[in-house]
Amino acid sequence: MKVLLLGSGGRENAIAWKLAQSPLLSELFIAPGNAGTAEYGTNISIPATHFQEIADFVIEYSIEMIIVGPEAPLVKGIYDFFAENDTLAHIPVIGPSKLGAQLEGSKAFAKDFMTRHQIPTAAYLEVSMDNLPDGMEFLENLKPPFVLKADGLAAGKGVLILNDLEEARKELMAMLDGKFGDASETVVIEEFMSGIEFSVFVLSDGINYTILPLAKDYKRIGDNDTGLNTGGMGAVANPPFVSKEIMAAIEKSVIQPTIEGLLKDGIVYKGFIYIGFMLEGSNARVVEYNCRMGDPETEVVFPLIKNDLLSLFLATAKGKLNEVKIETGNETAVTVILSSGGYPNDYKTGFPISGLENITESLVFHCGTTQNENKQIVTNGGRVLAITSTGNTWQEAAKKCYASIRLIDFEGKYFRTDIGQDLG
Repeated sequence: MKVLLLGSGGRENAIAWKLAQSPLLSELFIAPGNAGTAEYGTNISIPATHFQEIADFVIEYSIEMIIVGPEAPLVKGIYDFFAENDTLAHIPVIGPSKLGAQLEGSKAFAKDFMTRHQIPTAAYLEVSMDNLPDGMEFLENLKPPFVLKADGLAAGKGVLILNDLEEARKELMAMLDGKFGDASETVVIEEFMSGIEFSVFVLSDGINYTILPLAKDYKRIGDNDTGLNTGGMGAVANPPFVSKEIMAAIEKSVIQPTIEGLLKDGIVYKGFIYIGFMLEGSNARVVEYNCRMGDPETEVVFPLIKNDLLSLFLATAKGKLNEVKIETGNETAVTVILSSGGYPNDYKTGFPISGLENITESLVFHCGTTQNENKQIVTNGGRVLAITSTGNTWQEAAKKCYASIRLIDFEGKYFRTDIGQDLG
């Protein structure tokens, strides 16, 4: 089977690695890919949001399935672009429709969806310049910290958590006045939720669903969760604080109502649903939805899945996920991100990466790499590599992971040294 995978990060490298193990796969193309995906298929220099170029390639190379990694092409409607074209409609696209992707593309849409389908989440108010007085009043009635979220996609930077009411008022005005461009024309003010964050990943065929291993990721740049937020500096699969009882409650109160709600609302959704939770005691509430797998969560979750990934996607396309059971062992996994010095602020790229050939006990997924004119693998992003190890415990996995990290080097290499340590 000929498959086209869209994206260029660590998530796509992990998907490509897993797809390459399928006996059903005859040829894999990645658009645009990176130095890591090139090991498992052919990179093509087409941006993931250039739909017509993608369509022309699909026709020319007789592609039989499209798998969408990042959120941008989904929010822009790649599923609909293919589904509404008579020549292309027969090619399955793994990813939700444009309306389904609004679960991630619009915070207000997601909050309204959760309220309508009685899915537990924080209290909120959707605010624009039209109802600004209501927004100010809502802020005054909240206890600090105050949470302000740009409604649209803001490259992971559109969430502010503020302790001072006056500062929250000023930032609300700044956001509505274009601080995050069009993304903050509408702002969602939320009640602050405290507790432990983790993520649950669901694959849905639009009617049925299956639950993948869950994960806890580490967003802040510094050890002990200090410093600026990032795209993610590491993750642990199946964290021990989420019991079977908690997962059963989550399935009943969140996952089932989400799938049923999409059906009731007539929203086409064939792909991944990432559900971010805040756990306080045994009570879990939804922080956010994403319309795709996370990064670095994909890198820590996929090595635990024993199923043929392409078979899973075929079942998704055919509406037969009810016939599939996700198979995992008893192992866990740890992923640690190696980033460029200076990330998430300004950083330099183009530095050669050494030591990759020495890694034997870990998986190396490329997040931001490319090949230079001398065919050397060099840095090409803020997050450069995701190093993943499995083990019977997270401690065992982390030990192997950090041992592998010591064998890899590039100028400015940075990583957190404490991934998983808060788990006890």
